[in-house]
Amino acid sequence: SPQLPDGQDLPLPPVILGELGKDPQKPTVCFYGHVDVQPAKKEDGWKTDPYTLTEVDGVYLLIRNLYGRGATDNKGPVLAWINAVETFRALKLAMPVNFKFVIEGMEEAGSLGLEKLLEEKQCFFFDVDYVVISDNLWLSNKKPALTYGSRGNACFFVEVK
Repeated sequence: SPQLPDGQDLPLPPVILGELGKDPQKPTVCFYGHVDVQPAKKEDGWKTDPYTLTEVDGVYLLIRNLYGRGATDNKGPVLAWINAVETFRALKLAMPVNFKFVIEGMEEAGSLGLEKLLEEKQCFFFDVDYVVISDNLWLSNKKPALTYGSRGNACFFVEVK
């Protein structure tokens, strides 16, 4: 775990794991999201308090304009997945897939602690067929974006014989 300047250990927030459905006839989709954010101050250019979700300019074409730190990276997408599952359950509809989710709170700091969890693949991830990562952005409010790659770290080992 990380340490404060005085040497005190700072515990990592837990990674939240969940699953709904275990139907062997359905594929299993694992959703990954994070709820931590980069620091922000109002003087950075925010028109409202960045840590208070605020509706700005009302509704435009049935879209509410909500502003707040993490609204797109990544609290909004996490909430969208939760609402989708909640809707299936409220309507008493069978989900078309088995659903697993991983929600962490250290992505903005390099996903500290997540690697250890991923190494325990047999415990939680053994039956995952697909992974959906919603940590992306839309370039406009009229055209959605489908992210198929991301910059960042790639870690792997190569053994040459």
